[in-house]
Amino acid sequence: MYDHQERDFQRRDFIKISTAGLSSLFIASKMAGCGSPRGTGEALTEFKVDPIETVRIGYVGVGGMGSNHVRNLLNIPGAQIKAVCDIVPEKVERIQKWVVEAGQPRPTGYSRGEYDFERMCETEELDLVYTATPWRWHVPVCVSAMKNGKHAATEVPAAYTVDGCWALVETAEKYQKHCVMMENCCYNRPELMVLNMVRQGLFGEILHAEAGYLHDLRAIKFSEKGEGLWRRNHSWDRNGNLYPTHGLGPVAQTMNINRGDAFDFLVSMSSPSRGLQLYAKENYPSNHPYNQETFKLGDVNTSLIKTKLGKTIILIHDCNLPRPYSRINMVQGTKGLAQGWPNRLHIEGKSPAHEWEPMEDYYEQYDHPLWTAIAERGAGRGHGGMDYIEDYRLIQCLREGKPMDMDVYDAAAWSVVGPLSEESVANKSRPVDFPDFTRGKWETNPPLGIVTV
Repeated sequence: MYDHQERDFQRRDFIKISTAGLSSLFIASKMAGCGSPRGTGEALTEFKVDPIETVRIGYVGVGGMGSNHVRNLLNIPGAQIKAVCDIVPEKVERIQKWVVEAGQPRPTGYSRGEYDFERMCETEELDLVYTATPWRWHVPVCVSAMKNGKHAATEVPAAYTVDGCWALVETAEKYQKHCVMMENCCYNRPELMVLNMVRQGLFGEILHAEAGYLHDLRAIKFSEKGEGLWRRNHSWDRNGNLYPTHGLGPVAQTMNINRGDAFDFLVSMSSPSRGLQLYAKENYPSNHPYNQETFKLGDVNTSLIKTKLGKTIILIHDCNLPRPYSRINMVQGTKGLAQGWPNRLHIEGKSPAHEWEPMEDYYEQYDHPLWTAIAERGAGRGHGGMDYIEDYRLIQCLREGKPMDMDVYDAAAWSVVGPLSEESVANKSRPVDFPDFTRGKWETNPPLGIVTV
């Protein structure tokens, strides 16, 4: 959504967060470690709502990921697409056609400009507004949804400023609405199994984790369509761990972040910036506009996170250099550890001494019940099936009146790594405190359990 506007997205917009009735300076991220507790409504501990038999959905942004989610939702019982919004009318019409072909009434279309989602939120009778727009629109869409009595779900990251994270938390609390960041990697098979094994004590007490997003995105960032129309722009003036949640989300769940422990502070540093400049030089004429761009984002960012209970996390962001894909996904405890890419583990007393075992050898005994129950339904429906499972769980929790697997506090805590890391990088890697979005509730919130369908 909003692709052609993003082509003209000016650098000054990166120090602002646009939202109806809410605008804040990016430099407010410096308040992260010293601000007083915030919050304007009742805390959403184990928050749930009355069951909703048919979840009426308005979808905002139906490009690549948005279209994938719509396909999933059309194949999930109890989900109904009632409205669709995108600045490209042809995309709206395509989704309307899909919905009708799926046997549902034609959804109302909204394509009168980049803020037409506000009209949708104000006028449509919806239970949920779901967005897969470029990052800068996540907070405005979610805030508009909640202010108009709808639950909100957003692609990752939920926000990229500290004030944006607080806006989501405060609005959710004030209006008592779910605000969920749809972190699909929490539903991948190895990550789910590791969570299951951690809950069963196979790795002992978890003390350390390593995670990240290590993905060569150079071709995507310079593409003439899709994310290429906006994502590269974040590299102009930002330098930090810009896309933390894919790696961080799953290990945060295994470590009970916001549910018995919490992020305390981080330090962050970035390598020099070379990859995007070299890619432009090697693939475009010297007088091409891409070769006139400069980039602040270091090619590899390393952030170290300390939790309130003293646990440690290494988090990597590496998207501008040639490399194979990885999210690392390493969880280490007093009795062993699991690690991704390749998927392997070692459990004291079970594994041969000082040797790895293939993670696949443990699937039969320790596969997460969510995966075994519905993975087959998600085959071919995005990222190996995990996209379908995350969409299924969102609708299931709303239909059954259950708390979400990931709540607004998770969305804020996982996303705020971005601006906090930028502050640390800009100040010689000095420690930066995490805001406590739960205002102390993390100490008594129960850990995420092993859920099923």
